[in-house]
Amino acid sequence: MKAFLRSSGVQNALASVLSVWLRLCYATIRWEREGEHHARQVWAGDSGAILCLWHCFVPVGPFSWPQGPDRQDMRVLISRSADGEFIALTMQKMGLPSIRGSSKKGSAPGKNKHGEQAFRDMIKWVRGGGGIAITPDGPRGPALVMQPGAVTLAKVTGAPVLLLGLACKPCLRARSWDRTVVPLPFSRGALVWDEPVYAGREDDVDEKVADWTARMNAMTRRAEALLDAPRGE
Repeated sequence: MKAFLRSSGVQNALASVLSVWLRLCYATIRWEREGEHHARQVWAGDSGAILCLWHCFVPVGPFSWPQGPDRQDMRVLISRSADGEFIALTMQKMGLPSIRGSSKKGSAPGKNKHGEQAFRDMIKWVRGGGGIAITPDGPRGPALVMQPGAVTLAKVTGAPVLLLGLACKPCLRARSWDRTVVPLPFSRGALVWDEPVYAGREDDVDEKVADWTARMNAMTRRAEALLDAPRGE
């Protein structure tokens, strides 16, 4: 059964179904937005940009950065795993091409997942003025804990980083390691942007990771709070 579900034809068909579902959700969800002026500040700039959102919000992520001439052309970092292939196909159908690669597994350090090439591709893309979306706790977790890749990319490129908090209510939650959020049509959603952050060449990576993790979780809690507030507030 697993081999059948991971066949290219089945994955392509399922990605088509999911992309149609997500487009329906994006068109009908009532969105609350906070801090969008921070995103617009970055979109109006002449440099590349880095967007960070937690892995569980991948299905909701495309709404936060619609492709258009008034902002950086967006790519999404997606692992080369079988699950990553399905996500990449879905994002492609949503108009978001991917850069493929992920870090090596700690249990199998000799297994190269093309992370080094993906990192080089991201540097080139961002330095050329493009945007890259990263799920800094993916692809294996732990959930809601940032790994150092996003900070390292920011240090090398000097690009602004937008930390994004999201929430949907009601929604479905997958039984995956990150409890992936699956939005529902006609539900409510919230997008909360933090002010742009940067990582200088001399900045300590661990300190930045801790700070940005706390900021992203604060933005997520704020997004959840917006959906718990009475309408009109």
